[in-house]
Amino acid sequence: MSPRQGNAVSKTADADLRCVADYATVEDFRRVFTDSMDELYHLSLVLTADHQKAEQCFVSALEDSVKEVHVFKEWAHAWAKRTVIQNAIRQLKPHPLATSFSLALPPKVPQPSDQDRHFGIDAVVALRDFERFVFVMSVLEHYSEHECSLLLGFAPREIRDARTRATLQLMSTRRATLHSEINLETVQEPAR
Repeated sequence: MSPRQGNAVSKTADADLRCVADYATVEDFRRVFTDSMDELYHLSLVLTADHQKAEQCFVSALEDSVKEVHVFKEWAHAWAKRTVIQNAIRQLKPHPLATSFSLALPPKVPQPSDQDRHFGIDAVVALRDFERFVFVMSVLEHYSEHECSLLLGFAPREIRDARTRATLQLMSTRRATLHSEINLETVQEPAR
């Protein structure tokens, strides 16, 4: 091997070492789950609509994330969210034809600090499973229609239809809430 070839091999080895250093480690994922615990747990809760399932989803996502060895460090947070979503999908197996929604009161979910949201989280949790997954993934988490289709295993048309149904139901819920608030204000106003 000539010195020139040896130098090229050395540069390749250095580049390989830099790539390995850029991958997220177990500690990086633990830090992501610790630092973003509230956010990741709320994501699992909104998807599963059940505290016990949300805990299982969160813990499984942490376990799955620390097993993953080929995720860039910069992508660790996004990967953790994706893993939460994948675990929720495995747990609930949402389907567009299923009529799975709870008649019980939805779990109490803290409202996001971001007050510009148009819909209450409780209204999102009350959606049927498939519509809720599509709405959370596509609208709240900004997954593309294609990504939603791949993760959920349904055609893009079914994703579009579910997002439309969810949006219409949430708008209807919001309208009803506004009407009841207006009615309460007029009833509580003192007579002159």
